[in-house]
Amino acid sequence: MGKKAIIIGAGPAGLTAAYELLKRTGIKPIILEKSADIGGLSKTVNYNGNRMDMGPHRFFSKSDRVMNWWLNVMPLETKGGDGITIHYQNKARTVSVNANNPNGNANSANEANNANDAKTPTDKMLVIQRLTRIYFLRKFFAYPIKLSIDTLRKLGLVRTIGIMWSYLMARLFPRKQEKSLEDFLINRFGKKLYLLFFKDYTEKVWGTPCDEIPAEWGAQRIKGVSISKAIAHAIQSGLRSKKKTGVIGQKGTETSLVEQFLYPPLGAGQMWEEIARRVEIMGGQILHHCNVTHIEATEHAITAVSVTNSISGETSRYEGDYFFSTMPVQELIAGMNDAVPAVVKEVAAGLQYRDFVNVGVLLNQLTVPLEDNWLYIQDRDVKVGRIQVYNNWGPYMVKDPNTTWIGMEYFCNKEDTFWQQDNLQIKCIAIDELEKIGLAAKEDVLDLTVQRMEKTYPAYFGAYEHFDIIRQYTDGFENLFLCFYAFGYGASGFPVSVFTGFGALLFVFVMVSSETG
Repeated sequence: MGKKAIIIGAGPAGLTAAYELLKRTGIKPIILEKSADIGGLSKTVNYNGNRMDMGPHRFFSKSDRVMNWWLNVMPLETKGGDGITIHYQNKARTVSVNANNPNGNANSANEANNANDAKTPTDKMLVIQRLTRIYFLRKFFAYPIKLSIDTLRKLGLVRTIGIMWSYLMARLFPRKQEKSLEDFLINRFGKKLYLLFFKDYTEKVWGTPCDEIPAEWGAQRIKGVSISKAIAHAIQSGLRSKKKTGVIGQKGTETSLVEQFLYPPLGAGQMWEEIARRVEIMGGQILHHCNVTHIEATEHAITAVSVTNSISGETSRYEGDYFFSTMPVQELIAGMNDAVPAVVKEVAAGLQYRDFVNVGVLLNQLTVPLEDNWLYIQDRDVKVGRIQVYNNWGPYMVKDPNTTWIGMEYFCNKEDTFWQQDNLQIKCIAIDELEKIGLAAKEDVLDLTVQRMEKTYPAYFGAYEHFDIIRQYTDGFENLFLCFYAFGYGASGFPVSVFTGFGALLFVFVMVSSETG
């Protein structure tokens, strides 16, 4: 009887692992998904023909392997048959309409019955121009901040002088020990700019004062970005605008400065729905509504998991040879019960996560036409943190192009009053805030939906500083592989989940090779 891999979670990491196992080994994957959806945090919700992602998911990576992997599943949309030239990692190559991954493997049931053949326009990757701005003082500012005439005009002379003086002082007299996120940001932007554009928004998102968030958060989330970088990027952008080259992969560009990205026509979840389809065609199983309640283990290996079906209440037990977990570490450790050392339990229980509510709002129109993919809402007098404009993520995201479809994103904890309100109350808050910040009128609202996602963002505070204790413990199980988000502290977006899926598979390949010689 062949070997089995039990994969917890049908998100990018779990689906990547399952797909690659089927392509490259004889191991059969069984995916246990808690919800009815595919894609995890990268799913796309179809609400009455209007599509919405749970957060902005750009398809951008500095890894050739990840980029090739995506394009093998969904080739680029191009006009004509010449393809498009992509530059990244200081390399260039032309991807044709029917591009395939040169590193692919042919033992995959002809790539799931030649899944790339006869592609329709909605099966090909789009190249989306990124526009992201900060909405503050009822004005729009470039993100990241650019020291342009427009920015200076909007800030005003007095405020601009204060920002430049503050930045100069930060460069001359930096905080020598960067213990907190506040220290990190002030050293790179100056105190004045930090107070204007970073402090309130960050605390809105994370629910924690910046001086209590470790500096490592900033080093990961906005690494390499500063005023000097923004100036350099503005100059380079001006030079590039004189010579358009179709560049979409940008090795030398910090993630927060990426100006183009790939995107599936029907939303980020379309990629993972396609991978799920292939997994099932190739013999893998995806089981929904499976809430993992218990993980059985010996001293050095996981042997089985027990699940409860959230619809029927039935319990099932799944044995396997390899176990991939993308569930939150806190829940994984809790499911191992008495076998876990007390110190590991304590650290896991102390891990903090931020939950997420996305309110989809269908409008006749906005009061101000927007070309942005998303806006950062800096104003402290509203709770909404980001607004996505789905119309600007491609022509297939909105059922009626004469309407405007947006997502109002709220960051909270399940214990917060905001989360505990019913959907009708949250809809009313969203409408009021949208009107309050001057982007839409109540009479233009056509429809709303509320989507909730638990444990969306793992936090860099709380028990995170002791995370190595958990890692050392889970590393002791030779057939347990933790992938993003389960292991994703420090990761910088969902491309990393694909990469951690690859990483976990590498260990499996080594184990299989050792066993078979």
